[in-house]
Amino acid sequence: MASLLSTSLTLGARVAPALAGRAAFALFVRPIGRPRLRPEEAEVMAGAVTGRLTVDGIPVTTYRWGDGDRPVLVVHGWTSRASRLAGFITALRAQGRTVVSFDAPGHGESGGRATTIRRQREIIRRLHAEHGDFSAVVAHSFGVLTTFFTLRDGIPADRIVGIGGIADFDYLMAQFRRNFGVGPAVERALRHHIQRRLFSDEPGIWPRLDARRNPEEVPAEILLVHDADDDMATPSQSRGIAAAYGNRARLIETRGLGHRRILADPQVITAAVDFVTAPAVAPS
Repeated sequence: MASLLSTSLTLGARVAPALAGRAAFALFVRPIGRPRLRPEEAEVMAGAVTGRLTVDGIPVTTYRWGDGDRPVLVVHGWTSRASRLAGFITALRAQGRTVVSFDAPGHGESGGRATTIRRQREIIRRLHAEHGDFSAVVAHSFGVLTTFFTLRDGIPADRIVGIGGIADFDYLMAQFRRNFGVGPAVERALRHHIQRRLFSDEPGIWPRLDARRNPEEVPAEILLVHDADDDMATPSQSRGIAAAYGNRARLIETRGLGHRRILADPQVITAAVDFVTAPAVAPS
């Protein structure tokens, strides 16, 4: 099947690039399956106040724990769901923090089959409008890129925790090419389709889809945690963010946790929550 898709997309990019771009886009934005709620996550999720948004006609499930000001926003990764960060939510609630989150379209309890970074930005904007400024964002994987992209547009957060993060859209494109065995012609067709369909009203979009660019646009303190054995996002992604943000960013590198088990590691959860809840340091 992969070989057939590769051949079809490659041929299409030569003779009908617009059609190939649309076909590649349909693959690019669709998660691989829909992970189910795990038994160990059920109690945490049952304690949430659930809400509903509609984005591009798709019903989106949102969650809130607590009712305080300046909540912590939790953003899950690709082919994941908010419940996968249940450990962080529990620890934040134990510190008295209000937490808000959501399942992206095509994920968890939300509707639809596909999602885009633009849809996720709109969801976060709506949550900000409803709940006010965020004290922090805790994000995983693709959620890290989504977070930086959204905060560039004026959504404030004092602190960001990025776990196993993706730093730039180019990395996602390279993964797509490897996974489907296609070349630069298919990537050009896909990029053209993304630009036309998602960002026709936003010129110069590609540099803004790189968390390492223009760090002054995201004036937050940042903690990055990345595992050396991550098979989905190379540690160089988080290292690049850390380098770009200088003394505003700190990177913790773990080993043996991979891309997913890192979310359940007690030491990672403690480090993240300690960072989020630490008193602000007054400027000298």
